[in-house]
Amino acid sequence: MIVVTGATGNVGRPLVQSLVEAGEEVTAVSRRIAAQDVPAGVRHQQADLADPAGLKAAVDGATALFLLTSGDFAGTGGSLDTVLEVARAGGVRRVVLLSSQGVSTGHHPPVFEDAVKRSGLEWTLLRPGNFASNAFQWAETVRTQRAIAAPFGDVGLPAVHPADIAEVAAVALRDARHAGHSYALTGPAPITPRQQAAAIGEALGEPVRFVEQTRAEAKAQMIRYMPEPVVDSTLDILGTPGSLQQVSPDVERLLGRPARTFAEWAASNNAAFE
Repeated sequence: MIVVTGATGNVGRPLVQSLVEAGEEVTAVSRRIAAQDVPAGVRHQQADLADPAGLKAAVDGATALFLLTSGDFAGTGGSLDTVLEVARAGGVRRVVLLSSQGVSTGHHPPVFEDAVKRSGLEWTLLRPGNFASNAFQWAETVRTQRAIAAPFGDVGLPAVHPADIAEVAAVALRDARHAGHSYALTGPAPITPRQQAAAIGEALGEPVRFVEQTRAEAKAQMIRYMPEPVVDSTLDILGTPGSLQQVSPDVERLLGRPARTFAEWAASNNAAFE
């Protein structure tokens, strides 16, 4: 059995689906979950990494675990050590951690990666860069104003499609040959916020205007739904991305096909912006 935490999110949902289609027995774990949030026949368990004891029922009898930590878990100094102890006691032998490309560049501390490495379990680290699905933050203004406001309008990052992250995670969870490896996950080419606005407009069939924000304006908006340290770190990365602008071959190498583009993501999610 494979346990997927964050099972109803942008990565967790397609990961559960991918594992089910591969014939795996899956337990879907999320802080808020209902039967309609997971495919038919998938066991679902409500639990929170901040309360590791609550995970015991989910991981008992499991062989592999996908770990996704929320922004508030990281922002409040959450620890994975107890989570991993509970997983190991339940029979888990392999863990795949959704980390961040910012760890390899020094933008984020390797606290969670270090916990996984010292856990005694087989581990694989996934380090995605900018998520294409971060564009959902613009959905309301696109719907109401056909406009997007963002900082650093001409700084491009190779946004990665969450479904590609999910498919790579499914491979790592099912194949022990990926133990001890770290993978940088990106899209196929850098794309700027201004270009993202154009791609969403193309998916909708009408123009979407781009408005460039100052850093202060962006922080005031982001801090409403993200811890301040995470906001500051995110803006640092967006403003001076450096090596984060590089395209990684890992998605194509592991999946045997090119990484999906941001335009593909926008086309498949245009209903959120209509």
